[in-house]
Amino acid sequence: MHDYRLLEKGMPLDQASKAIILLHGRGGSAEDIIRLADEFTDETFYVVAPQATNNSWYPYSFLAPAKLNEPWLTSATEVVKKVIDEASTFVGYENVFIMGFSQGACLALETTCRYAAKYAGIVAFSGGLIGETVNQQNYQGFFQETKVFIGNSDNDPHIPLERSEESRRIMESRGASVTLKIYPGMQHTIIRDEINMVKRMMF
Repeated sequence: MHDYRLLEKGMPLDQASKAIILLHGRGGSAEDIIRLADEFTDETFYVVAPQATNNSWYPYSFLAPAKLNEPWLTSATEVVKKVIDEASTFVGYENVFIMGFSQGACLALETTCRYAAKYAGIVAFSGGLIGETVNQQNYQGFFQETKVFIGNSDNDPHIPLERSEESRRIMESRGASVTLKIYPGMQHTIIRDEINMVKRMMF
């Protein structure tokens, strides 16, 4: 199972007015992804990035049958939920942003759908809901117009466009306000236009 290891910076949580949680991709690290917060935060933010055991949140593709990614996937969602709950104790769910890239983007969408609430915002840089087929029975709660940004390439080898589109529909059905931006020919990365769009939408 995943250890509960957090990399933190910014305002101490008990003094912050907002929080941002950043989830790294497969093979990445908390040290890598936490730098992204500099694009979005000011001195009012508590910034935190959990670290996956062996730098991977779950072993197989997010499109693999769910049982193949267990028990790691459940452990990963529990880690993210614990971070969200701890942050919300001080700043409120409505002031918590959840952001991820690739595997971390998939985990951000999956965890927030399992525990939908009025969040400050959810950002998935190249991601979609998890499973060979999406099991909506795992999802509970209502997003109450939470703003969601999903950015993806039209031909990403890891994240099929169809799954990003399905994720948008499911999240909208649960009350989210979703922006899905498709980038023709974009590599599996985060680009400046995505960052700028998120800044305009959420900050």
